[in-house]
Amino acid sequence: MNVVLCKDVDKLGRAGDVVKVKDGFARNFLFPQKAGYPATPENLKKIAQEKARQQALEGQKQKEAELLAEKLNKLSCTVSVEVNDLEKPYGSVMEADIAGALGEEGFSIDKKSIILDRRIEELGIYEVGVKLHPSVTAKIRLWVTKK
Repeated sequence: MNVVLCKDVDKLGRAGDVVKVKDGFARNFLFPQKAGYPATPENLKKIAQEKARQQALEGQKQKEAELLAEKLNKLSCTVSVEVNDLEKPYGSVMEADIAGALGEEGFSIDKKSIILDRRIEELGIYEVGVKLHPSVTAKIRLWVTKK
């Protein structure tokens, strides 16, 4: 029996895939769990429309991310940290600090989107990556200064 999956099923397929399974597995597991439904021509047409809509939505999200990346690539922001007598910061600059600095500049970026190659433990100028979309990453210039 051919079944269209509604959810990701381990070792079987991802949502939207058409898979061939035994009748009993479909009736006793997939259909009661609402993990799939029969692959009729009507259902296949619905899946094709849904995939087209998802691709259009994904394309729109990618364009928005690219526009935001252009703005962020031109951005330079500053994080001020407290330092000791040797001009060393007491701690390292974390993703949350950078997200706060971006928030002050008017950009709402989640701290999980910020990519640090290594810990920032000294004063200076750094290039920091911001992942806006799976295929779009922006680079901002970060100035770490003392208070």
